[in-house]
Amino acid sequence: MTRLPERDIRAQNEPGGLIKWRPRNVTIAVIFLIIFTVGPYLAFTKHVPFTSRGYQLNATFANSANIALKSPVRIAGVDVGAVTSARRDGNATEVTFTVDDSGRPIHDDAFAQIRPRIFLEGNFFIDLDPGSPSAPEMDSGDTIPVSHTSTSVQLDEILTSLQSPTRADLSTLLQSYGTALTHEPTPAEDVSQEPEVRGLTAAEALNGAFRYGGPAGRYSAQVTNAFLGTEDGDLARLVAGAGETFAAFARSEADLQGLIVNFNVFTGALAAQSTNLAVTIRRLAPFLETARTSFASLNRTLPPLRAYAIELTPAVAELPGLIASADPWLVQARPLLSGRELAGTAKFLAKATPGLAGAAQAGKAVALPQLNQISLCTTRVLVPTGDQTIEDGFATGPNSREFFYALTNFAGESQNFDGNGPFIRVQIGGGPQLFDTPNPDGNLTTDKNFYGNTISAPLGTQPQLGGRPPKKPNARCFKQPVPDVNGPLGQPGAPDPVAVSP
Repeated sequence: MTRLPERDIRAQNEPGGLIKWRPRNVTIAVIFLIIFTVGPYLAFTKHVPFTSRGYQLNATFANSANIALKSPVRIAGVDVGAVTSARRDGNATEVTFTVDDSGRPIHDDAFAQIRPRIFLEGNFFIDLDPGSPSAPEMDSGDTIPVSHTSTSVQLDEILTSLQSPTRADLSTLLQSYGTALTHEPTPAEDVSQEPEVRGLTAAEALNGAFRYGGPAGRYSAQVTNAFLGTEDGDLARLVAGAGETFAAFARSEADLQGLIVNFNVFTGALAAQSTNLAVTIRRLAPFLETARTSFASLNRTLPPLRAYAIELTPAVAELPGLIASADPWLVQARPLLSGRELAGTAKFLAKATPGLAGAAQAGKAVALPQLNQISLCTTRVLVPTGDQTIEDGFATGPNSREFFYALTNFAGESQNFDGNGPFIRVQIGGGPQLFDTPNPDGNLTTDKNFYGNTISAPLGTQPQLGGRPPKKPNARCFKQPVPDVNGPLGQPGAPDPVAVSP
């Protein structure tokens, strides 16, 4: 039977009979040493030893500006890495830093700058520009060259550069510059200036020039962008072509000298016409704006014009056949236009035209005004009068109908029973009522009155007979008021004829 160690025997004798193991003191000391040394190291470095730090880049700076380890690396203000080391590389400093996956990719044309995080130096960080998307990505361990890095100017460098003589010169420069900006120009100085800046100080003139700065900058950017071309290598080919041009200038010095002499003469001629040239340049801007609009309109017109030309192509192809088909018509048209046909008619018309023109002119001077007055009389007086309704016991509508009713009655009174005879039918009436009416022609006959019989006595006369209106040859019809057919004379008056006895 095997004997247990003493400690195991003591463990069995304890309540429950369980074995409790306790590490040695040396082991406990080693564990505490690892915890209190390796733990702070890992927490401070945030890196497990003997493992890769991930994606790293190097950057060569002309001056590291005392950047410290673990200084942040930022892209657009966001932390994407940290500085892991900085070492001297000749007169420059090479800094190694990491970039997280959130900051990748970093391209070959990336730019790095060491900038301070607080006012007046201290706590620097690397401001990283990842470069253009079209450039290839940098591999881990690649180096950003010193031509793509920069450091912020330190305060001590500024103070070192501004020594006493330099500061005095700078003060004099600033005072002179301020005087130049605020100097009020004299009338003699304004003579050679443009009208829009006369009487203004240099500062005021510069403020006015800023109005053109925006459009000028925009157009300059468009021109610069145009220099890049439309394909890769256009700018390089432009530079190469310019080099060939200047090389040709160098090979032809005599011709170049003549060109310069002629250019001098040309600029002299421009200087002699400086006033007109200034006016031309001043008017050039509105002209260019108008031309730009015109070119835009022309550009919009070209596609429809191109489509029209394409559609016109078949018609142009048919044009020779059309011309051949027109030959018989031309043969017939030639005699038609001869002196015995249309040409003769044209001669007669030529002779008649002066008379017709005179008649038209006379009609314009005489007939047309009279016709105009007749038309005005009709529209302003006759038509409104005929549109009135006579308010009597017979609702016949507008009184203009009475005119047509009278014509119809006159036409019917002279017809016999079959409508073909010129007889007037007269029917004698009668009744118990005797009436009397004056004879209109009583002065010519012995009968002064007419007598007759009716069934009942006349009630009255409507409209009443008035006197003959005065004759005014010089009064214009269209200027007369519209007669009121329902006026005083239009109301029922005394009966005529008059009842004599029951």
